[in-house]
Amino acid sequence: MKKFVITIARQYGSGGRTIGQMLAKELGVEYYDKDLITKASEESGINVALFANADEKSGKFFRLFKKKRYGGKVLNPSDSRFTGEENLFNYQAKIIKDLAEKESCIIIGRAADYILKDRDDVISVFVHAPMDFLIEQAGKKHSMSKKELEKYIIKTDKARADYYYSHTKRQWTDARNYDLCLDSSKLGFEKCVEEIKAYMDVKFK
Repeated sequence: MKKFVITIARQYGSGGRTIGQMLAKELGVEYYDKDLITKASEESGINVALFANADEKSGKFFRLFKKKRYGGKVLNPSDSRFTGEENLFNYQAKIIKDLAEKESCIIIGRAADYILKDRDDVISVFVHAPMDFLIEQAGKKHSMSKKELEKYIIKTDKARADYYYSHTKRQWTDARNYDLCLDSSKLGFEKCVEEIKAYMDVKFK
């Protein structure tokens, strides 16, 4: 099979990260998630904490008023906006593009589907599930009441949606943004992996 990239966007608790890890293991390729922040920090010289603060879970309100979508240009260190959120995103996008150019891999979140939308070797996936399933899965990680878990999930997904909209001017949950939308509560994680592999067979073979 030729070089490929699978991008996975996911609701909190849907198991998208786990599915990505399982898929990477089965396909024998690298899996990238939070380590993209570290790579962007190393390349730019910007403190990794600044990338973490501007990450997809930070939910900054001003993002909704940013008029420009991602343009791809990284700024010179002498520019006053060098450590601004837009440039931090652009550095992460640069890392994502560089990875897509040189290797097969799985990339989680960070609007990677949009960043790589013009490549024909990319499959974009959105993993979702009903709230009861999300709460059940989130409860395995957090010691919270059902009500607290629901609030946490809604808050986290809103932050992800705001982050996505800010940089792409697209709605995060719009199925038209993705090649595959998978309900992990109906399929289970293993079947989701199989569905992605089956789609790869159709697209790449």
